[in-house]
Amino acid sequence: MQRKRIYNHGGGRSGAHTGAPGERRRRGRSIMAGLAESGSNPDVDLLYDINGLAKDAPPWFDRVMEFVGEYGLLLAIVLLVLWCWWSVRRRGEEDAASSVAALVWAPLAAGIAVLVNVPIRGFVERPRPFLDHQGLEVLVSGKNDYSFVSDHATIVMAMAVGLFVANRKFGLVALVLAVFGGFIRVYMGVHYPTDVVGGFALGTAVALLLSPVAMALLTPVTRAIERSPRVGWLVRGRGRGDAGDGSDAVVPGARSERAAGASERDLAA
Repeated sequence: MQRKRIYNHGGGRSGAHTGAPGERRRRGRSIMAGLAESGSNPDVDLLYDINGLAKDAPPWFDRVMEFVGEYGLLLAIVLLVLWCWWSVRRRGEEDAASSVAALVWAPLAAGIAVLVNVPIRGFVERPRPFLDHQGLEVLVSGKNDYSFVSDHATIVMAMAVGLFVANRKFGLVALVLAVFGGFIRVYMGVHYPTDVVGGFALGTAVALLLSPVAMALLTPVTRAIERSPRVGWLVRGRGRGDAGDGSDAVVPGARSERAAGASERDLAA
């Protein structure tokens, strides 16, 4: 896909936001629209600074950034979740059911966060930055929906935080990828920095605040699956296990009973 530079020669919003319904929407935007219309605020200044990097980069690099920003980072975080699941079930520790439940929560949290974002976008009605500002280098076309909050930033951060709840090592990698993904959304010219920050906040809030309820509901399910002779391998590999102390896990009960027993025997000796 070729790079697409969009200029707003009219000094206002695009035709998609004009007319009587558009006038009504504009009256409801107030604060966020005021931020978008001014070129002298930090949000817009940072937008131009980051997006300006795309103008100086070679076309092939922009195409790579476009793919990574649209699909690559989300796919990478999904693969991290799967890798963490495979590691958990292969080790076969006693707390495998709770760890797998936390991993199941990661994509569920992302889905719930996106649903929460639907009314937020409809209420704020913030146009995409290239509809209000001239000279932005827009790397992907077809972005005609509202800008705040960024769905991409919401999804990747919710999954990263959910993964961090299950495993710190995998989660830290996912968090770094999520932050980089937010940077790319601004680099592509399709979001303001505050759109991304709002997505990070929304994804984190959903993943953390609903985690206790999710774990209470999902852990009994994963324990039932673990006991099943047919699908128990989805949770814990049969006949496998080690004396790991579960130090990488964040979920309650991460320290296995086997490791605790070994520690008690060592103290007794």
